[in-house]
Amino acid sequence: MLTVIINAFHGIKNILPTNDSQLSKICLRIHAFQGEVNQTQHQSPKERLRIAIEQLGNKTIETSLAVINDLEQIAQNHPQYHWIIMDILTTFVRENAPYMPQEKVTSNLSTKVRVDIQAALTVIARRNVNKDPKNEQLDLSHTDMRGANLNRANLEQTNLYQANLAGANLTEANLAGAILSAANLESTNLYLANLEGAILSAANLTGANLEGANLHCASLYLAGLHGAVLNDAILDGANLREAKFSE
Repeated sequence: MLTVIINAFHGIKNILPTNDSQLSKICLRIHAFQGEVNQTQHQSPKERLRIAIEQLGNKTIETSLAVINDLEQIAQNHPQYHWIIMDILTTFVRENAPYMPQEKVTSNLSTKVRVDIQAALTVIARRNVNKDPKNEQLDLSHTDMRGANLNRANLEQTNLYQANLAGANLTEANLAGAILSAANLESTNLYLANLEGAILSAANLTGANLEGANLHCASLYLAGLHGAVLNDAILDGANLREAKFSE
């Protein structure tokens, strides 16, 4: 049976800005690893985790999509592995989508994340946060997530230090207390996003849409806000010291 792979495929099809050609290629290559993925479904969650760690990112994107889908199922059905799986997925994103500002990759706002990176981010974003352990933090720092779809994502307290989120969709996302220092948020859609208490020091918010965003007690020290939309944004208690609103 191809249940796991097909579920992954249709899930990705619904959330990704991917063209029909890419989707067709993914579908056509599913059969190449049908047996390998099927075998894991009858194994223990611990064994499935071991196999996932070995497979994730080391084979085709199609394999990664199936593994990511399987990991989400394990996290949902076996709470004891929830945080381990979130750590696996954030590590996967950091290792496969690193952001290196020195290479000046920020200018192309049309760039989109790889489909398996988007899939991992989607699972992270919609996880059951009630299963997150206290005093733990998701680490997506130094990652290149340009153009990612993170609509209504729950990224509260997440470490996004020096992440590249240019052109990403963070509409209604929960970023309360998130670390976004030196992050690139150029042209990012943060409409109605919750950024209460977030640290945005030296972040690039040029052209960002912050309409209706909650920036209560957020730190925008040295942030670049050239052309940012701030209509109806909540700014009470925000630190705007040396923030740049014009060139």
